[in-house]
Amino acid sequence: MFQVFARINEGISELYESVGVTGVRPRYSMALMFLEDGPMSIRQVAFDCGVSHSAMSQTISAMRKAGLVESVTSREDARRRVITLTDKGREFVPLLRAEWAATEAVHAQLEAETSYSLSKLAEELHAALDRKPFIERALEVIELPDGRR
Repeated sequence: MFQVFARINEGISELYESVGVTGVRPRYSMALMFLEDGPMSIRQVAFDCGVSHSAMSQTISAMRKAGLVESVTSREDARRRVITLTDKGREFVPLLRAEWAATEAVHAQLEAETSYSLSKLAEELHAALDRKPFIERALEVIELPDGRR
């Protein structure tokens, strides 16, 4: 599954390059689209994107270095910093929305070409991990080098 997702991300990166977009990685797209609605805390962007605060913090840092976002003082609370799009970041959002729609269309094509729905598979895997988390499953079967189980 990781290899499939890596190939899809590689394809999205290639799509960006083919239309002349540089400095934008596929993992930036959701955050940039959410930030189009206005300044947000890293915590809120992470929540909206469904990733950890730590992961989003790293993504925001990379987007900041690429000149896509900046940290500004919150209008509601001068002690708080929020993330906002730069003009460069805002410029990419229409393309990212078009790419998102294209990705959903490609997803539908892939589901039509396979014998099993990718969405259904993802739902079933989530449900299985809800019933019994990965860590519990792994601890039941792992054989450590020192012989412990």
